[in-house]
Amino acid sequence: MILVTGGAGYIGSHCALALLEQGYDVCIFDNLSTGHMQTVDALSKIKDVKFIQGDLLNEDDVKNVFKATEIDAVIHFAAFSQVGESVINPAKYYKNNVVGTLNLLDAMRENGVNKIVFSSTAATYGEPVSIPIDESHPQNPINPYGQSKLMIEKIMDDYDKAYGLKSVRLRYFNVAGADFLARIGEWHEPETHLIPNILKSSFGGNRIFQMYGDDYNTKDGTCVRDYINIEDLAQAHLLALEYLNNGGKTDYFNLGTKEGNSVKEVFAACERVIGRSIPVEIKPRRIGDPASLVADNSKARKILNWIPKRNLDVSIDTAFAWEKILQKL
Repeated sequence: MILVTGGAGYIGSHCALALLEQGYDVCIFDNLSTGHMQTVDALSKIKDVKFIQGDLLNEDDVKNVFKATEIDAVIHFAAFSQVGESVINPAKYYKNNVVGTLNLLDAMRENGVNKIVFSSTAATYGEPVSIPIDESHPQNPINPYGQSKLMIEKIMDDYDKAYGLKSVRLRYFNVAGADFLARIGEWHEPETHLIPNILKSSFGGNRIFQMYGDDYNTKDGTCVRDYINIEDLAQAHLLALEYLNNGGKTDYFNLGTKEGNSVKEVFAACERVIGRSIPVEIKPRRIGDPASLVADNSKARKILNWIPKRNLDVSIDTAFAWEKILQKL
């Protein structure tokens, strides 16, 4: 049985879907603060999935999961992840992300579970000093969200040395898209990600998409980001789990495409997919937005044999199909 914390959320649910389709038994643990029960219900139609509602900050909740279910390994997504909110309320992020993870790791130790795949982030790198970013890039987070994830990575190193608890940390760049059959997809309230927000601007009359900054030192003046498809990302977690099951050592990997797309390019691709123009307003830069963030994914390709297969148009196409469903929910 694979325990998926945060499995009712965006990335966690797509990983749970990939696990189920590969024949794994899955237990989802989620407090539903940002995840959705409808997502768990959709997963249950594919294969029986065990769902336990609880919070990582409640030690009894965490211990009860391991008492109720024989867990073989953990894939850990449960976390708060909004950068702006983390700056305004760092206590919320350090408590939830760091303390919650400590409770999880200690419950794993107590129950002899020694393998975990961790949802980390490119935000641990901070302002890039070189592009593309590889795993040797300095880790200097510029916000509490990135700091909380880096703290967890360091804790996992120490838990490996002291207790033999093996971890793979997957540092994501920008995630996009939805299940290709539109069974599940991205569902945040409020939505902060670029692609769904562009697509949402195509619904409901006079909504104008706001584009922040067109004077960066990039190919067209807008920020460049590395967009990884959600199904490719989910596959990386299965490969990381396989790696640990085959005796792999604690390690960390960038997950991205090695390709960068500007905001204007993403905007144009969204207009192509929906077949019409979207009103746009150029706004000043947001503080803390680096000009370019692009991954070097060579290490994941070499060690995990992970190769991203889906391009930006596929991500937008599946995101739009899901957004049309979401508008009716």
